[in-house]
Amino acid sequence: MTIEFPVEPRYARQRERFLHAATAAGATLASYEHPMRGPSGETLATDVAWLGAPGARRVLVAISGTHGVEGYYGSACQTAWLDDLGSRDLPEDVAVMMVHLINPWGTAWVRRVNEDNVDLNRNYLDFSAALPVNERYEAIHAIYTCRDIDGPGRQRADAQLAGHLRSMGWPEYQAIVGAGQYAHADGLFYGGTQATWSNATLRAIVERFLTPAQVAIAFDLHTGAGAFGHPMLMAVAQSRYPALADAQMLYGPWLYTLLTGADAATSETGVVARATGYTSQAMLDALPDTHLMQLVVECGTYAEERMHEALRDDHWLHLHGDPHDARGKTISRALFDAFLPADEDWRDIAWRRTRQVWERALKALPELDRAPRQP
Repeated sequence: MTIEFPVEPRYARQRERFLHAATAAGATLASYEHPMRGPSGETLATDVAWLGAPGARRVLVAISGTHGVEGYYGSACQTAWLDDLGSRDLPEDVAVMMVHLINPWGTAWVRRVNEDNVDLNRNYLDFSAALPVNERYEAIHAIYTCRDIDGPGRQRADAQLAGHLRSMGWPEYQAIVGAGQYAHADGLFYGGTQATWSNATLRAIVERFLTPAQVAIAFDLHTGAGAFGHPMLMAVAQSRYPALADAQMLYGPWLYTLLTGADAATSETGVVARATGYTSQAMLDALPDTHLMQLVVECGTYAEERMHEALRDDHWLHLHGDPHDARGKTISRALFDAFLPADEDWRDIAWRRTRQVWERALKALPELDRAPRQP
């Protein structure tokens, strides 16, 4: 089975290929149009492909593009698997649902965040309650808002960053930044003050398609954290959930369990344990009557320093720069390359491992009990 990863960030091409593969496979399609347009004026949308019986009680779900730029990996894998599934019969009473690019604006504009500078994986919160407070972020906020990309302001910010890194090191610093913050709309890892379009759209998709499901296995697809060329399979949640025991039995030592919270220890995975508002937790909260195995595939790329620099430059670009000029295009390309390495072996491993975990889930779905086991 072959896969075609993009060599450049072209949202319209990714969407076209996905819709073609879904149609050829015989999937039922639904589209949720985004209110904004892409960089070339193109229509943006989240598309849902349902392959299998409409009333299937067991569903495998794959969500791409929670972090927009990471959607190029997820989209390519979804399309390739649909190409394969179209020539096969699914197990009885099992369906596959692909949620394609839940943050289409971020994918189209080659950004990790959405149109409001919101990190979608910090946005699934109860906004009627008090928002999390990240007091330690206040001391570093100015690093990410200076107007210079290479002038005196940037030099002062670089010196400030270097001082923090000398005192605490990358893991602790990344834990502070990545924990998310809800006070500065112009800051890094901003979680927002209300539910985003993508948040509301995913909740609508879940209610429409998944509420009837008795059993589900869902995968949120990511790149950028962890060791280069190492696709991690993770369960990310605030606490142990009923289907976690099944997940641990199904995947054994391949599965890394990350329990999140403000007091969580730093994680060696590169995924921030202190953050709140994760997609995976939102799925669990939205489907309390479904035996849901909620998982994350996280394909590691480059070292923390390179990833941080790419995100920081992209943040500057959309605060103070021009995405359409030469410098803007260079910065956007660097972010794309950081989250989707051009290395052919990386791409091959990322696809093979993603397909492996999906195939194992598809094989297991008919045998999973609806009644939760004790974790």
